[in-house]
Amino acid sequence: MPPTRLLDLLFPDRSPGTKQRAAPGPIIVETRLGRQEIPVVVRAAARRMILRIDRRHGGATLTLPRGVARARAEQFVLTQIGWLEQKLASLPARIAFRDGASIPFRGAPCRIVHCQHSRGITRIVKGDDGTFLYVHGTIEALPGRVMRFLKMQAQQDLAAASRHYAAKIGVEIGRISIKDTVSRWGSCSARGDLAYSWRLILAPPFVLDYLAAHEVAHRLEMNHSVRYWRHVRSIYPEFRAAEDWLNRHGATLHNYGP
Repeated sequence: MPPTRLLDLLFPDRSPGTKQRAAPGPIIVETRLGRQEIPVVVRAAARRMILRIDRRHGGATLTLPRGVARARAEQFVLTQIGWLEQKLASLPARIAFRDGASIPFRGAPCRIVHCQHSRGITRIVKGDDGTFLYVHGTIEALPGRVMRFLKMQAQQDLAAASRHYAAKIGVEIGRISIKDTVSRWGSCSARGDLAYSWRLILAPPFVLDYLAAHEVAHRLEMNHSVRYWRHVRSIYPEFRAAEDWLNRHGATLHNYGP
């Protein structure tokens, strides 16, 4: 399919004299990858034009500066189509939350089991033949129920770990929120509010603990200076092992979702 088709979908109204509209999103575009449909989310508010692969939905995100000239944006997309197709083709297969799917939970394999009963608590059950996540309700509601369960477990584990490491270095922390970020696993605001990716509940516990220590240490140093890493080492000496795990396996955590 010609690249201009992609541009027509990103910028649907191209007639002369027409007032430029706000960037649409999300939208579906087709590429030459076996006529594959790709979701592209278009966003405003950036210092430069950025096209990123979004592992959460197997598509891409196009970020544009506010007021960017249409011709500039079109030319940018034209130069990136080959890169976009190459990156999308190299993405690993996505594993959806469905009955029978195997997902990691605290670093160990866990199989999702749909229960026919209309009511019941979503729960982890460990047995001799493995670990299972039992989900009640309709099959249509299963992905959402799995998602809510994982976020709740991530909230509990990360809140406990954050409070633990905050007490070790004598700092106060604020609100703890769970998000689905792509570029970072956690963050700490100047006020001490902490935010983490829910996907950390999929990783081994020592990785989740490290991320909590990492963000809490920012309450002493809002940077990554030598002094900051001394604080991290003082409360989490095994931080290099966790960093190595994230470098090797962190990207795979984005393969799972509803």
